[in-house]
Amino acid sequence: MKFLDLAKVYIRSGSGGNGCVSFRREKFVEMGGPDGGDGGHGGDVIAEAVEGLNTLIDFRYQQHFFAKNGQSGMGSQRTGASGDNIILRVPVGTEIIDEDEETVIADLTEVGQRIVLAKGGNGGWGNLQFKSSTNRAPSRANPGQEGVDRTIWLRLKLIADAGLLGMPNAGKSTFLAATSNARPKIADYPFTTLVPNLGVVGVDNVEFVVADIPGLIEGASEGRGLGDQFLAHVERCSVLLHLVDGTANDPVVDYQTIINELELYGGDLADKPRITVLNKIDALDEEERAFLRDELQEAAGERVWLMSGVTGEGVIEVLRVLRSQIDEDRLRARKEAAPVEDAPWRP
Repeated sequence: MKFLDLAKVYIRSGSGGNGCVSFRREKFVEMGGPDGGDGGHGGDVIAEAVEGLNTLIDFRYQQHFFAKNGQSGMGSQRTGASGDNIILRVPVGTEIIDEDEETVIADLTEVGQRIVLAKGGNGGWGNLQFKSSTNRAPSRANPGQEGVDRTIWLRLKLIADAGLLGMPNAGKSTFLAATSNARPKIADYPFTTLVPNLGVVGVDNVEFVVADIPGLIEGASEGRGLGDQFLAHVERCSVLLHLVDGTANDPVVDYQTIINELELYGGDLADKPRITVLNKIDALDEEERAFLRDELQEAAGERVWLMSGVTGEGVIEVLRVLRSQIDEDRLRARKEAAPVEDAPWRP
């Protein structure tokens, strides 16, 4: 399944049915009267967050969603049938934005949340509604109310508890594959990860969701590499895990590059709790580990953890630090799962 996190959609609610002009014509009834029914209500356009979706790809192949019109009223005081609603089923975490691409109409963050995006038109009154003591045989009826045309944007921000940050080839995908059942693509060249990946990570009998996004490079805020378009997927995270490649030419420069891009992105992303980890320590000796850790701690102003996603060294400690930064109400009791044979280790 292809990943898509932004889609433009055209919607239209149903128009209301017209009211009916009708008079009773019954045998042996001397004086008839108005009996025109009202028109039916037009269908609404509704957005609903559902389980089992993590992409907006369906909206690439269908961009137009039109609700049904209400039926016109009929004689014998019969009201027209209401038009069927149309429901846009979107993944949890979808923001609905107005055509100006700035105004947020709704943010669907829980399964089952619904919002009416375009309300159907009211049905017109039939001539029965206009009967009065002074007008016993009205011959007028109202037309149905027109539906609403609207253009909206759907923007998906994945729901995750922790987000992975780092330069390309910092070992983010390896970490996710080693600690969860997710199987992101792993290779020895930059930008192996092209779309965000989610994995459920377990430690100390609880589980939380980790999001891996494509690596950032200097100038990502200006569109270089894959740009910063995927940073929105870690905006909802409680904590960010910043992986720094210990085998890079200058890990401290790599660290500062990511921090600069977070600040340029704006919002509160740069102010989120952040855990800095020196990764790939399996390729470093003790002296190199100590030197790079001290350099990074001086640059970060906080403790730097050591880890190897390949051998599993230090991973449990990192997971426990992540867990401590996530609100208790977001943690879930860990479910026992069958072991994965190709995983290098399992916490």
